Amino acid sequence: MVLSQDFGIDLGTSNTVVYAKGKGIIIREPSVVAMDVRENPSKVVAVGAEAKTMIGRTPGSITAQKPLKNGVIADYEMTADMLREFIKKAQGKSLFNRARVMLSIPSGVTEVERRAVHDAARNAGARYVSLIEVPMAAAIGAGLPVGEPVGSMIADLGAGTSEVAVVSLGDIVASNSVRVGGDDLDEAIIAYVRRKHNLLIGSRTAEDIKIKIGSAYPYDGEAAINIKGRNLVDGLPKNVEITSAEVREAISDSVNQIADMICETLEKTPPELASDILDKGITLSGGGALLRGFDKLLSHITKMPVKVCENPLDCVVLGTGRCLEKNVLGL
Repeated sequence: MVLSQDFGIDLGTSNTVVYAKGKGIIIREPSVVAMDVRENPSKVVAVGAEAKTMIGRTPGSITAQKPLKNGVIADYEMTADMLREFIKKAQGKSLFNRARVMLSIPSGVTEVERRAVHDAARNAGARYVSLIEVPMAAAIGAGLPVGEPVGSMIADLGAGTSEVAVVSLGDIVASNSVRVGGDDLDEAIIAYVRRKHNLLIGSRTAEDIKIKIGSAYPYDGEAAINIKGRNLVDGLPKNVEITSAEVREAISDSVNQIADMICETLEKTPPELASDILDKGITLSGGGALLRGFDKLLSHITKMPVKVCENPLDCVVLGTGRCLEKNVLGL
């Protein structure tokens, strides 16, 4: 008899979260790997939070980067190495041998991308791998009645991909996705600051700006903060002030792409299910749901109620966890 543990993994562009059956969430780490390129093959130096602190601060012999881009694998070997470390950490000193894993994947991936995720998990040491689409996992994690004959709309706004789906009777009826997410908002802020203030800032500074004063819709108490970077005119360090309104202007194109995706999905939704959504509204999950005023903007555009789920960052992994607890999809 082969003993094993069951894990649900939300393999995100920005963060990887691991759920252990019977225990709950046990790991929450950035999806970052630091490699020593002097070795052949390259050797893993650090994974997760430790590796993230190295981004932009490594010598030439070490690279720290995200192995996933727009929700899919950009570097296969690095993703397998990262999964191996997370699974090993999740198993700890357990006597169980080789984990069974349920992984979330974007709904719009190709068959090749789907196979890459499956094979990476197998190469990381998983005995059995099951895949679940992100919108379905998010809907389950948000507590929506996915198994009932009523329409529920979930929009998962991740770091690399934003997805929306209408779910009914345990399956996805209509869905859409755009490879635009939190990372694109950061890049938009970097480009705006460079263009408007002749200041070069990094991705961590841009993310900090987004979290502190970023918004998709005007809000009470809007503020301004000082940011530091390199002056592109003389190359010296420089301070500038940036306001909430400027950040909103910077990210407006990306935010509008996500809003357009949701509206297009509503147009494809069967009438009976559309009426259900009109009554129940749209549920937002993922890190992007935490952007101030996103729910208000979508409500203004769609004329429907929009709410952020109780635990937006963990909806997907909690959905995989509930599938594990109910022994769904063969696990």
